[in-house]
Amino acid sequence: MRNTFINTIIEACGSRKDIFIISGDAGLGVFDEFQNKFADKFLNLGVAEQNMISFAAGLSLTGIKPYVYNIIPFLLYRCYEQVRNDVCYQRLPVILVGIGSGVTYAPQGMTHYSVEDIGIAQTLPNLTVISPIDPIEAKLAAQYSLDSENPVYVRLAKRGEPEIHLKTTFDISIPQVIREGSEIAILFHGSISSEVMEAYNRLSNESISPLVVSVPLLQPLNKERIFDILKDTKIVLSVEEHYSNSGLGSILSRLHSEYRPSWVLKTMGIPYEFVHEVKDTVNMRKHFGISANDIIKTVKNLLEI
Repeated sequence: MRNTFINTIIEACGSRKDIFIISGDAGLGVFDEFQNKFADKFLNLGVAEQNMISFAAGLSLTGIKPYVYNIIPFLLYRCYEQVRNDVCYQRLPVILVGIGSGVTYAPQGMTHYSVEDIGIAQTLPNLTVISPIDPIEAKLAAQYSLDSENPVYVRLAKRGEPEIHLKTTFDISIPQVIREGSEIAILFHGSISSEVMEAYNRLSNESISPLVVSVPLLQPLNKERIFDILKDTKIVLSVEEHYSNSGLGSILSRLHSEYRPSWVLKTMGIPYEFVHEVKDTVNMRKHFGISANDIIKTVKNLLEI
């Protein structure tokens, strides 16, 4: 996803003069070709992340389209005040490109995990939040950001993720049906996609066919589309590699509480506690109960199979 997103922005530089990429001493090697082609459109501002955001805001005020690239904790957490005051308050079209969503960087520890970033982003009015599930969504997110007049935060895993969508062109701003199904729907976003799709494939082999829905744009969520997709569904299961009390699960819980739809909601995510375990990403998902096996077990329990 990361390379697809960046390559889409680099391609756009061929026809657009306003794009500028800022790195916070991250992505070394990713931008080598870009620096060779567009040396005057790239700066590595080093380990000075708060300055990086304010610098991007200043560029934006001059008509430049800045893309700020960094690992998520150093892009959004360390710079929260600057993102809040300099970017979102002024509604500047700065694009925040965050790498390492969820526990992608396991086992590097809590300093590198991004399990509460959507919750933090929900406190920032004017900030659009996109969490792609595959390279197709990553490309569409890049195209969306190029046209956006508002600040956008795109949270990506790293690289090597397979394509999940069966089509390559659609509206990234609305939830998308990935696989048709009935009775129970699985809603998800971001880096947990591999576990969700493995669970779906194995359930299908047992003649259980959930409706699978990607929710790439989490803020602002298109609730009308959500309700339309789920109108014939009895049970909704949200799955995410994020705290469920502040991610998609919490957004759906608020919608459910306010509008009282007929479907029952169950959320799966990382428990609300600091992460002390040292494991790789796959085993972290098993530990937190969001692996493919856990999704399968939960679906069967909800269907009472």
